[in-house]
Amino acid sequence: MSGESSWVWPAVLALLAIVGVFGWVVWRKGRPFAAGDVFRASRLSAGNHLFPTQVLISPDTVVQYTPRWIGRQEESIHVAHIASVRIDTKLLLSDVLIETTGGTDPIRCHGHRKGDAVQMKTLIERYQNEYYRGGGRPSSSSGPPELKH
Repeated sequence: MSGESSWVWPAVLALLAIVGVFGWVVWRKGRPFAAGDVFRASRLSAGNHLFPTQVLISPDTVVQYTPRWIGRQEESIHVAHIASVRIDTKLLLSDVLIETTGGTDPIRCHGHRKGDAVQMKTLIERYQNEYYRGGGRPSSSSGPPELKH
């Protein structure tokens, strides 16, 4: 009997190690990819179960970041090239569509909480206002420091 069950414990330990490595990879790739205003899609939404898509909104750019098993996919749009931001609210989650002025494919962000979607749109509009009020220069918070006299 002991000869037949001698393989069970090593097999259980190997299985636990594989599950542990899998869990660690999923956790690691699900962390925010940058500092700042990063919005992660819900893992409950389609296409975001293992590696949720993330959106970074900074004073200069909007970056959509999608982790993969190997590598990642990133797409960015400068705030000056954003034509519109549309929120499609569903029962539980919202989709955000960021359209560009250049006619290229818009950034589609699926499965964000409703509050996050509204905050994303608000941030983009605020950064666009700051950009255009500054005469097309980056906002003072993201630009070089002013010289002291």
